Amino acid sequence: MDQRYLDDLAPGQRFVTPGITLTEAEIIDFALRYDPQPFHLDVVAAAQSPYGGLIASGFQTFALCFRLFIQSGMLQKSSIGSPGCDELRWYAPVRPGDTLHSEVEVLDVRPSRTKPDRGIARLQYRALNQRGEVVAGFIGNHLLLRQLA
Repeated sequence: MDQRYLDDLAPGQRFVTPGITLTEAEIIDFALRYDPQPFHLDVVAAAQSPYGGLIASGFQTFALCFRLFIQSGMLQKSSIGSPGCDELRWYAPVRPGDTLHSEVEVLDVRPSRTKPDRGIARLQYRALNQRGEVVAGFIGNHLLLRQLA
């Protein structure tokens, strides 16, 4: 596994994850738990919505995009949390049967001025479907340890 610490990252680096296919059952289950809107929950109601069919919650898309990158294990030893995310956007609906993958680009790497063992890496996340369409995006601010010699 390719382990990375703050100092191993540089602006412009890009990472691409494997994909995951969402099922109707997964979309409905997530909606029942976290986003119970009719176009996420009910196939009949969703067909009558502006989306013309069932769509995944944007929060599910966001979580999957993040999960796919974190699941790579790349930051397993260095990640110590996050002060938050910026610029979360949903660009296109995600439907049952869509396969999503994440593309992540390092935007900025900043060692802490007060705590020399850590810093913040700003990563641009994009979730893409099987047609290469960007369906969601956000900037993750990762609090990462440095591997000091």
